[in-house]
Amino acid sequence: MTTVCILMASGLGRRFGGDKLMAEFCGEPMICRALAATDGVFDRRVVLTRSAAAAKLCRDRGVPVLLHSEPRRCDAMRLGLTLANGADGVLFCPCDQPLLRRSTVQALRAAFAADLRSIWRPAWQGRPGAPVLFPRWALGELAALQSGGGRQVMARHPGAVRTVPATSAAELEDVDTQQDLARLERLATD
Repeated sequence: MTTVCILMASGLGRRFGGDKLMAEFCGEPMICRALAATDGVFDRRVVLTRSAAAAKLCRDRGVPVLLHSEPRRCDAMRLGLTLANGADGVLFCPCDQPLLRRSTVQALRAAFAADLRSIWRPAWQGRPGAPVLFPRWALGELAALQSGGGRQVMARHPGAVRTVPATSAAELEDVDTQQDLARLERLATD
């Protein structure tokens, strides 16, 4: 079984006011949290980003990067899928969920290994979140998207979506604003 992790780091940070991936979170750039949560769990991983600074940081850490200027999420996903040839499953992992735990990422991969036909995602008390691990049969649908992202594929196949428990609601929260970053950092240090 081959699994690929595509780290989605392409947001423009408009609401944040800049390159949120490089914003400090607990003493390091926020993108480092996603790198740590996914390290060593997948056969391959790649970071998709528009940020030259994030690309340099990832390359310096030995993580492959695809620096791009695609305008939409579906375009970035399609680029990432070109690097996932032959994969049985692909995890799309946002890089702006700084409290995502490695144990949750490992649980997603383990659940997928036991059931290669399902779409796997974490959930907290019934509320699903990201990242999402898609099986091979769904990759063509993802590549054909003309807008949006993986939610559309999950909506077409609700019976195929399964969840693993997250450790907290905060683990599934993303950073959109400076206030989000500060609030999640407080949670991380409590």
